[in-house]
Amino acid sequence: MKMIKGTLPCGTTSPSPEIRCWIPDHNPEKTGLIIFPGGGYSTLADHEGAGYAEYFSKQGIACFVVTYRLGTQDFRHPAMLEDALAAIYTIRSKAAEFGIDPHKLGVLGSSAGGHLAACSLVLWNQYSCEIPLRPDFGILCYPVISSGEHTHGGSFRNLLGETPDPALLKQLSCEKQVSPETPPCFIWHTSDDPVVPVKNSLLFASALSRNKVPFELHIYPHGRHGLGLTAPFDWAADCLRWLGAL
Repeated sequence: MKMIKGTLPCGTTSPSPEIRCWIPDHNPEKTGLIIFPGGGYSTLADHEGAGYAEYFSKQGIACFVVTYRLGTQDFRHPAMLEDALAAIYTIRSKAAEFGIDPHKLGVLGSSAGGHLAACSLVLWNQYSCEIPLRPDFGILCYPVISSGEHTHGGSFRNLLGETPDPALLKQLSCEKQVSPETPPCFIWHTSDDPVVPVKNSLLFASALSRNKVPFELHIYPHGRHGLGLTAPFDWAADCLRWLGAL
């Protein structure tokens, strides 16, 4: 594992996010995966960061785990989004060094990290750089998506503060920002998730469908929030199959 710093010359990212890199010896498809751990924008869950990276790198995928800024560090939006886009910019600009195809670079996020991944999928065009910031695909694991009725309030409080601007709340409700330019997505959730309601994934998938964006959605009947790779079903195998089909 090596460490690099992300940069976003077209944004205002400061400090630069730390990115941990897992580069496999053999990456036959030259795929890269940028990972945003969950944690409600208050902490970063290692099993949804390094845990994923260790697994997917063993499958021949280059993985990059981003230590993005948090609400508990007194940061607010757009700091988190800029960190996500800084990672995309930096990894894509160094694609040859990491042995990946710059057109096969996706994002993966769980819970609040899934919200950040979704933001990068739908809000990348708010910044303009000489290197494209649009991810090529997204993997969303029990993601926070909506700021509406089915929201995870703690994530949005950490992201926007106690009295958020209603316009920002709407902008960061990712299902409202999906367009035909949104990249293809793999999404999974459990129907009885007690923390982030499954409606978040359903709303995002519905928006993808309306905009004719390819996606694969798995709703498993039971499972606590934050399962990661400890789930009693093999979502990762389905995800790898989906990636292969891309």
